Amino acid sequence: MDWTLLLEWLIKGFALVMILLTGFAYLTLFERRVLAWMQVRIGPNRAGPEGLLQPIADAVKLIFKEEFTPASVEKLLFVLAPIVTVVPAVVIAAVIPWGTQFEAFGRTITLYVADINVGVLYITAIASIAVYGIVLAGWSSNNKYAMMGGLRSSAQMIAYELPLGLSFVLVTLMAGSLRPVDIVEAQRGWWFIFIQPAGALIFLIAILAEVNRAPFDMPEAEQELTAGYHAEYSGMKFALFFMAEYIKMIAVSAILVMLFLGGYRELPGLQNTWFSVDQNWWLGPIYMFLKVLLVLFVMVWVRATLPRIRYDRLMAFGWKVMLPLTLTLVFITALGIVLQPLWNLAPYVLTPILSLAALLVAALLVNRSLTRS
Repeated sequence: MDWTLLLEWLIKGFALVMILLTGFAYLTLFERRVLAWMQVRIGPNRAGPEGLLQPIADAVKLIFKEEFTPASVEKLLFVLAPIVTVVPAVVIAAVIPWGTQFEAFGRTITLYVADINVGVLYITAIASIAVYGIVLAGWSSNNKYAMMGGLRSSAQMIAYELPLGLSFVLVTLMAGSLRPVDIVEAQRGWWFIFIQPAGALIFLIAILAEVNRAPFDMPEAEQELTAGYHAEYSGMKFALFFMAEYIKMIAVSAILVMLFLGGYRELPGLQNTWFSVDQNWWLGPIYMFLKVLLVLFVMVWVRATLPRIRYDRLMAFGWKVMLPLTLTLVFITALGIVLQPLWNLAPYVLTPILSLAALLVAALLVNRSLTRS
């Protein structure tokens, strides 16, 4: 066994975990400050300069907060549920490429932990596991409101996991590979969001539902379920659920960037300039950070703008709109690829036009059904 390679994996894995934990802490501050800015009020600004120490203050508060465990819970599953929720949120980021590579200590260091040929399948498999922790938390709490939140989460996951998986199919068709690095490198000329903008929008909606973010936060609907699946949790156990949600926000944002926004690649047209990642490898992580920050800003923006959707409409939207629309987009994408030998511009002209037309038809049908109801 190459011990230096094992050491490299351990160092990169530890660095990734530390980056995600730091990102989780300051994403909470970022969200609170952005929401305050959008709602014309003052956000957290007391702990440290401009409130920069607020995440540390929150962590100290949660560490020393009393943990209360109800007597009638299933104690083993009650304790394991937060762990089962947070671990997939961390390990899913292992296959995301954050940059290219560089030379150091006589070795070629890649800016990703694992390079898996079927990395897309790995992502879809791991993304589905976190819901088990939420369902177990609701069931083990022995509380009807918590149980209802867990059931809502499982039903929501099934409804939106299908469009999410088909969005991966769109990208693998365009890239011709399941390997994350190949998907990013296939976007050197054109990002996939320009070829399949409707697919990118569907993926964004699906990941909002996947991480239970507004307006799809039905498993936590406090007006109905008194906080839902984590109603009986407090202290560090609650903090783990909180951590899982925000780490998964970062992970799914990075996946969206990898699939549709060129990953660590530069803007189209800058391939042969100083701003190219091929010229300066350290620009890759910077581009990745800025793109992920943009997607996170959109997530916070959606939370500040849209009210929580009614549960029956949430499920109907997933099954009756998202799923048929994504299947249509898969057909359109495959059609553009098949027609490419006949017309070289088919994927770049025909695919986005037909995709946007399908999205417009879906929007008109949704508006019609809402006005009727």
